[in-house]
Amino acid sequence: MLDLFLSAFVTLFVVIDPPGCAPIYAGLVGDATQRQAITMAFRACVIATIILLVFALFGEDLLGALHIELNSFRVAGGIMLFVIALDMVFEKRTQRREERAEKVRAENAQTPEVEDVSVFPMAMPMIAGPGSIATIMLLTSRAQGTEQTLTVLAAMVAVLALTFVALAAAGPLMKLLGKRVEAVITRLLGVLLAALAAQYVIDGIKAVLVQAPVV
Repeated sequence: MLDLFLSAFVTLFVVIDPPGCAPIYAGLVGDATQRQAITMAFRACVIATIILLVFALFGEDLLGALHIELNSFRVAGGIMLFVIALDMVFEKRTQRREERAEKVRAENAQTPEVEDVSVFPMAMPMIAGPGSIATIMLLTSRAQGTEQTLTVLAAMVAVLALTFVALAAAGPLMKLLGKRVEAVITRLLGVLLAALAAQYVIDGIKAVLVQAPVV
């Protein structure tokens, strides 16, 4: 179970990318007090947890209702994660997040009160985005039995707890790490995610070939 927990934890950590979310969040809540920033970080992580939990428990039933085979979702999810990995390696993902943050900051500048960014863009799509939703569905679909499913969910909660810590300490953390260290971490995580995404595609194709009737 420890191997499964570590595998799920690393996969979700790479996809959600708490170190990458932290500087964006710091920019979004620059005008908020420390207490307001922590409150919004907690709310964002709770909402993201609920969203991912729903897809983890009922995502497979949703696929069945749409007549989508699980193996097809594995291949599609793997391709999606590979695209995210490429964006991380070439820093396009960070650039898009910064552009989204600038847009939100521009909207905040038009209003005197502090804008609540916990739901959008933090909970969705930065934390519980397409990549993390696809990942949690893939992980739970591969889990065999209740015990393994609970192990995957425990890994998800652990990653989201670390995400909250990263967001709550975003300001001091960014001053400590600096942009160069953040860029190196993001690229290393991107390479790891690319390998995991390729494995998802391989597993899906293998399963399809095994199920295919011999002519």
